[in-house]
Amino acid sequence: MKSTLALTLTFFVTAASAGKRGLAWPWFLSDPGVLNNGQGQVVAIYDWETYAPPSTNGNGGLGFIGMQRCMDCDSSPVASLAARQQAQGWATVFSLNEPDINGISATDAANWYKTYINPLAIKKAFPAVTSSSSSGQGLSWLASMISACGGGCYADYINLHWYGNSFSDFQSYVTNAHNQFPQYTIVITEFALQNPSGGQSAQVSFFQQAFAWLDAQDYVTLYFPFVASSPALFQANDAAGAAYVGTGSTLFNNDGSPSAVGNLMY
Repeated sequence: MKSTLALTLTFFVTAASAGKRGLAWPWFLSDPGVLNNGQGQVVAIYDWETYAPPSTNGNGGLGFIGMQRCMDCDSSPVASLAARQQAQGWATVFSLNEPDINGISATDAANWYKTYINPLAIKKAFPAVTSSSSSGQGLSWLASMISACGGGCYADYINLHWYGNSFSDFQSYVTNAHNQFPQYTIVITEFALQNPSGGQSAQVSFFQQAFAWLDAQDYVTLYFPFVASSPALFQANDAAGAAYVGTGSTLFNNDGSPSAVGNLMY
């Protein structure tokens, strides 16, 4: 999906121990701090880029995580990755976005990762993979990449995306990922029901169950419900995504206030 305040590592790790929730922030909204009540439930923010989120209040007091979502992006050139990390002081970096369905081989990803992600002396996540169960995609692709690394890719987390039909399916997917890769903890950087017939009320019910369960799993470090936007911005900027997921999972209303889902974040 989705085609300067510098925080020290010590602060970020301390905050993350109090809460696991984060904002997946793809487009301009006024203030991510609206969902940061200072009590530590919402602790992180990322924007699929290596520059800080566009807003009227920077990171909103949250720990920004840079993401090198493609091997080399015009908006986030890989040659600038290390310099941007140092300048902005991220404590964590996310890497490629859904390479398993975007024509990037596991071997190419492993070589790229060793070159650009390994040298960063911060927390690292393997590329974000989809929940596809097709051969060569999803967790299968991730297993192939880790094998291609030959023990030479340094990572703290596996990074999961999930869109589906029920909480039980989501729970099974995350549990299976943990069982397959028990040596890593998990970040979930996109997840929601896939355009449920119940709209926002169905998403609220799903996230209520998902948040409570994820908070209880010690192998889950961070999770980011999709998406920290409003229905109007989602539809205007990613019509295909809005059709796929629906707008009921957005964390904000069109006026910038927290939605029914957003109110679950704290």
